[in-house]
Parts: sequence; structure tokens; C-alpha cells
Amino acid sequence: MIPERPAILLADHWQDYQLLDSGDGMKQERWGDYTLVRPDPQIIWPRHGQKPGATWKEWDGFYHRSDSGGGRWEYRRPLPDHWNVRYDRLNLTFKIRPTNFKHTGLFPEQAVNWEWFSARIKSAIAAGREINVLNLFGYTGAASCAAAAAGASVCHVDAAEGMVKWCRENAALSGLEKAPIRYIADDCLKFVQREARRGRRYDAIIMDPPTFGRGSTGEMWKLEDHLWTLLTECRELLSDKPLFFLINAYTARLSPTVVANLLAELLHGRKGKITAGEVGLPIKQDGKVLPCGIYGRWEA
Repeated sequence: MIPERPAILLADHWQDYQLLDSGDGMKQERWGDYTLVRPDPQIIWPRHGQKPGATWKEWDGFYHRSDSGGGRWEYRRPLPDHWNVRYDRLNLTFKIRPTNFKHTGLFPEQAVNWEWFSARIKSAIAAGREINVLNLFGYTGAASCAAAAAGASVCHVDAAEGMVKWCRENAALSGLEKAPIRYIADDCLKFVQREARRGRRYDAIIMDPPTFGRGSTGEMWKLEDHLWTLLTECRELLSDKPLFFLINAYTARLSPTVVANLLAELLHGRKGKITAGEVGLPIKQDGKVLPCGIYGRWEA
């Protein structure tokens, strides 16, 4: 029996990506022409209709976890160093590359947020506004590309220079080489503080804070200690008529209700609407849903 779907936003409009199957701590995914099997800590259920420990026969790359931490990829056939996938609904193209820490450079469930804020940016621009977006902990820049494709000027910030370079590559693949995107490799909190001193203002802020992390010069980031400080610093960067504020999170230490409460306190006195919940991916094999993180949105 398939359980009723939880209250979750599903990224179910992909053509080049599909979550094929899941179970026993692993997921089988199609990324364009290639099938990868990777661990996922959320998948504590068994594979549907299979004996415990059964593995998939169809895969091109399989990530094996190591007992000492990290892991390695096993390939059944030579794969290119990287390849591309498209998100046709927003005319975006992204570089996919399996990394040593199991990721591929893209979180496909975030398509629900790209579509949500793209629609709001386009509406504001159609009404005659110029929209400036700040994307913090921007990773490989999928959200930055989506905002730029919608017509916004974007400031993309990540502490890792390699991720900032990857964002540039994604922008080029999406035909956004000349789009107004600033690429910044820096500690996010320190950058926000400097932006406030410079008097810069943004109409929208996107952030995807990690549980732990280090800045570009070794500064330690710890979510429960530093998130509220970052949020209050970001509040100083909001324009007189902000459009939205989006928080994504993948840590079990935050719930949608916690994120909603943070936004309510942060933006107290501003007229707007707050929504929060989960984002996820549909599983082709059996109709389950894989929860992939949480979001909190404030919109004017």
C-alpha cells in the first residue's frame, strides 16, 4: 500500500533527472544518460519487493561509503569527467560531476524553489522594478542562474572558490555569460557585514546554510551559534520594498516550524506571508517520496 503523500513540495517536472528507486540507505538516480547509485541517510526503509541487501543491476556509477569516512566511486564503464543536464521549464543547463564526497553538483529538489522565486522576480520586473538578489552559501549556483534567468541582478557568494567557478560554468551553459552576476568567494557572514557598511541593499535574499562549515580563511561556521546573527545582518541589507527571503536547510537540527519562527521574528512588522515545509523528489519505482530538506519563505 502506498501511503498518502506528506505535505511536501515535489520537484516533479524534470526530464533529464529521475529518482528511479530507493532502499537500504541508497538511491538509484538517472542523471541524463547515466545512472548513479548513492547513499542517502534518509532512506532507512528496505527496497520495495527486494531481499535486504539486494543491489541494483542497472548503474554506471556506484558510490561506496568507507568505514573511516568518505568513500569512492566505482564505474562500470568509462564516464566523462562531467556532463550536462537541463531543466527545461526555466531553460537552465547545469554541469554534473560526481565528486569525492558523493555529490554531483546539483540538488534537483530545489527546482521547486527556483520556479517559485523566478515567478516573483518576473512579476516584479514586469511591474517596472529592478531586482537585486543575494544568494549566500550559493554552492554551484543553480539558484543564482535561475534568478539571473528571471531577470534579476545577482550576487553569488560561497566560501569555496571551486564552487564559485562552477557557478560561472553553469551560467555559461545556461546562456548567462553576460548576465549581471557578481561571483564572490568569501565567508558569508563577513561579506554581509561588509555589504552593510558599503550601504548595499538587496530586494531578495536566498540562503542555504550548512550545519558546519569554514569560511574562505578558515572561520568556523556552526548553525545553531551563527544563523541568527547572519539573519539579523542580512536584515540590514534588505531594500525598502523587499520581494522575498528564502531559507533552505538540509540539517535535521532545523524543522520547517523553526525556520518559519525565525523568519517571523526577523521580519516582524513587515507585511508579508510566511510559508514553510519540506521539499522532495518522487520515486518512480513505488510512488514513495524522498524528503530532501526544508524551506522557509517570506514574501511581500
